[in-house]
Amino acid sequence: MTRGELEHVIRAAGAIADVRELVVIGSQAVLGAHPTAPPELLGSMEADVFVEGSPELSETIDGAIGEGSTFHRTFGYHAHGVGEETATLPAGWRDRLVPVAVGEPPAVVGRCLEPHDLAIRTIVAGRPHDLAFVAGLLRHRLVDRRTLAARLDATELPPDLAEPVRGRLARLLAAEPA
Repeated sequence: MTRGELEHVIRAAGAIADVRELVVIGSQAVLGAHPTAPPELLGSMEADVFVEGSPELSETIDGAIGEGSTFHRTFGYHAHGVGEETATLPAGWRDRLVPVAVGEPPAVVGRCLEPHDLAIRTIVAGRPHDLAFVAGLLRHRLVDRRTLAARLDATELPPDLAEPVRGRLARLLAAEPA
C-alpha cells in the first residue's frame, strides 16, 4: 500500500463512518510518519482502522470497504475495521499519533500510530510477518533501539506475555546491527 492508497482508505472510511477522524493502527500506519517508507514494509494491502468511542463503526467500515468488498476488488487494497482493544500499546500512544489529513479543508484525518508505538504493537502480536516488519523498521533505521526499549517498558503486558515479548524484542535487537 502506498501513501496515496492509505489516504484513499482514510477518505473512504471517514465518509462511510461519517466521521472526521479515525485511527490507523496496522502496519501501514508507518506511512503517517514515513510517506515513502521502503517497499519491504508496504506489503500489506489493508489498513487497520477504528473510530475512537464508536466500536460499531468498525463493522460498518469493514462491511463497506473491507476484504472482498467492491472497493477491495476495484482498487486491490482495503480497510479492516478493528476494535481499539485489539492492540496492546505503550502508555501515551494517543499523544504521539501522526496525523494524515485528507481532502479539503481536510475532510478527514487519519491518526496513524507513531513508528515506535507501531513496532511495540507488532512485537506483542508476535506473528512471523509482524517480527519481519519490525526487523525492517530497525534495518531501515525508522525506529530507535533505545526508544523501543523504553516504549516496551511503558507497555502494560499481562504477566504471561511479558517475558515472551521482551524476548522477541531482545532477539530483534540482537539480529540488527546497532
